Amino acid sequence: MLAITVLTEDGHRHVRASAGKLAELVNRLGGQNDRFLVIQRIPDLPEVFIQVWHEDEGDYELEHRDGASDRHFQAVVDRPESVIAAMTRWACLEDEWGSGLNWTPLDLGLPEPPPSLELDEDERKELDARIREVIVGGYATRAQLAEIAQDYLVSGDRRPVSPEQARRLVDRMWLERVEEQASWKGETDPERLSRAFTALEATGITARENFACCRTCGQAEIAATGSPDARGYVYFHSQCTDSATAGHGLALLYGGFDCSSDTTASIGRETVAALQETGLSVEWNGDPLQTITVVPLDWRKRLIG
Repeated sequence: MLAITVLTEDGHRHVRASAGKLAELVNRLGGQNDRFLVIQRIPDLPEVFIQVWHEDEGDYELEHRDGASDRHFQAVVDRPESVIAAMTRWACLEDEWGSGLNWTPLDLGLPEPPPSLELDEDERKELDARIREVIVGGYATRAQLAEIAQDYLVSGDRRPVSPEQARRLVDRMWLERVEEQASWKGETDPERLSRAFTALEATGITARENFACCRTCGQAEIAATGSPDARGYVYFHSQCTDSATAGHGLALLYGGFDCSSDTTASIGRETVAALQETGLSVEWNGDPLQTITVVPLDWRKRLIG
């Protein structure tokens, strides 16, 4: 798998796509709602990407940017194979990945810097704390974080944070977290959790991370997200994620789709076993009416974006 996220025109995200999947996505370009794709690194870095546009029988317009506006370039390519090769080499961080293509600077102009945020000290602390909490949670993209930052302090007609101010605030805090995680070694607890959920999914249990905003919505929506022949489910919602980032452990909600206590208890036992197999510690007394809690938990989730 490549350490990239591929975004397509129809809104799909392909996280850690393989080289084969990337080739497939490029080769199918040209139809309605499928004319471009954007590739970001994992973790996503502001203003670092490679993208391509292709429509009907025309050429492929390939672009890449490496930070500042004067590091934005374009090449026109006539064959998908050349696009696939360049994008794959870019994803693999190869030296001179773009060699052989005729790159020209693409001048999009310098954006006007936004005015400083006009927030009092309490508002700024509150906003920073919320963005930091969601970043540490590790599931939001930079775009989603910018929406949160823009809307968090809205009151009536007052919208104190503009889209550009929100983006700049998020990018600064995002890069701080990227720097933090650079020192992490080995598998982290959230990665162990993901490994357990993947194993549960393979056994016919719908397993979802950071799913829905609350228990009410999660219970209403979980059945529609997995295989129609799934035996049961386990998930945690975004409020559970917030609790985990604050050091309170992670509560897991689970059950059987037949609504029987025996099936629910069985799903609970399988969930506990899968978690323990990855090295995580679990608190659960076997009662199907009680949540499963993963504790202690060192919540260091690497960013994707």
